[in-house]
Amino acid sequence: MSRRLVLATIAVLSLLGGAITYVVQARSGGATENAVPVVADQPMRLDARTIFFRNLADGPDSGKLAAVPVGDPAAARRVGELRCDRFAAARGTAICLRLKPGSLPPLTDMIVLDGNLRERHRETLPGTPSRARVSPDGRIVNWTLFVTGDSYAATGFSTRTGLYEVNTGRLVKTIEELAVFIHGKRYFASDANYWGVTFGADGNRFYVTLGSKGKTYLIEADYRAYRGTAIAENVECPSLSPDGRRIAYKQKVSAGSWRLAVLDLTTHQITHPPEPRPVDDQPLWQGNSTLLYPVRNDANTLDIWSVGLTTPPKLLIPQAASPSFG
Repeated sequence: MSRRLVLATIAVLSLLGGAITYVVQARSGGATENAVPVVADQPMRLDARTIFFRNLADGPDSGKLAAVPVGDPAAARRVGELRCDRFAAARGTAICLRLKPGSLPPLTDMIVLDGNLRERHRETLPGTPSRARVSPDGRIVNWTLFVTGDSYAATGFSTRTGLYEVNTGRLVKTIEELAVFIHGKRYFASDANYWGVTFGADGNRFYVTLGSKGKTYLIEADYRAYRGTAIAENVECPSLSPDGRRIAYKQKVSAGSWRLAVLDLTTHQITHPPEPRPVDDQPLWQGNSTLLYPVRNDANTLDIWSVGLTTPPKLLIPQAASPSFG
């Protein structure tokens, strides 16, 4: 195909799709356009028919928040100008965690967004982005930042998990003062770390990982009473199913390696979805029987996959991370 024909084709596609761009290699070998179809400068708002994610495909829109229809995840990605290292949304509220460039020690902007992805509130907090979630009622956003080390596999890592009440403006920079009971006794430890909050539909019950003395515990907590109890061990980055019956999480199998697991909160039975590859993130429920999660690929970036509780995994969105439904 001649260069003139290629340019003409791209021009036509741009007119039809509202600035759809593809990869074009410069003489230096670098990508000057996006490596996947992208629809730029399109309005983006939260709704249940859309999957939002961090675009990791090469090109000028890499690192931006992107969106595709739930029913057509292979569609051209809509992008705006919002860049997030972690993103989550629910009921017209979203949270965007963004590392401040050049900050030493690292600082993260925690940005609360409305249904039109306009900024409502911002806090600058110490650490690097790790996890983010919004309660199902949209009233509380939460986050986890690394304040030392850069991964859960690192020796001596430390996390700081906080909450922000959207309606009241109440900011909890760390939940370390949560009263936690293990085996019936109040637990105190200088090395206690919390990460991966997930709220129930009532906006009060929540679950979080407590790590201390080489162990991890699943804490079930009451937000208003600010009290929690350990109900299981070896549970990290919990994610509560929409019906409140199950916790999906990453289960440690060896140093620096985890697999997907699901805990039934009634029977305490643990099952494993048919995903044999390591998963190092907080899974996301799509309904009550499917999980979304990132897996590292051969290019050392991430793809978003989905897996049923009993059905095989499938590639959902390549070169993407931090999935969320609007």
